[in-house]
Amino acid sequence: MKRAIDQKFMEWTGGRSEVESRISVFEKIRDIPYAVIPEINSAKSYSRMLTVRKGSCTPKHFLLRDMYERMGLPVLYVVYPFRWRDLEVDYPAHLRRLAEVMPVSYHLACKVEICGRLVLVDATVDRALKKLGLPVNENWNGYDEMVLPVTPVGEEQLFHPAEVRDYRARYDAASLEFFDRMNAWLERIREAG
Repeated sequence: MKRAIDQKFMEWTGGRSEVESRISVFEKIRDIPYAVIPEINSAKSYSRMLTVRKGSCTPKHFLLRDMYERMGLPVLYVVYPFRWRDLEVDYPAHLRRLAEVMPVSYHLACKVEICGRLVLVDATVDRALKKLGLPVNENWNGYDEMVLPVTPVGEEQLFHPAEVRDYRARYDAASLEFFDRMNAWLERIREAG
């Protein structure tokens, strides 16, 4: 999969300035449709997102870090605890019931050193989900902080990429059911245009 990442990096940055490359990589990753795919939520298998063509915050930000480091940008991971039930989304009734009992989850994003400051870069929510009322980071200038798609229920935690080299998400049966049903719902939202 390293070859696929190399190819995408060249495709997304070729012939662009430093800032244009930074924006292009962000936009291409952001626009990968959001879905929680447990098999690719790890530091070792995130690149499979490029063939599955779907991914959640975890593989999206592992890929973002990989590509930004190729540009010489230092990147840290930032983790925010949140609750699915707190998202300002009009879930269908069956999903709302499942979201109510979901345990605290953890949202992964990146803090990228740009012009001497650590800037929050969050490529989680694809533009097709804007109709749900989720915040989509659009029209980024390549320098400013972005908004989070979740409301944190605790302090952010920063991690160096070396600290998560062996990270692999683990899910219980209830979480897997929630993600499966949520992914199907999000697909219907996208298909409805």
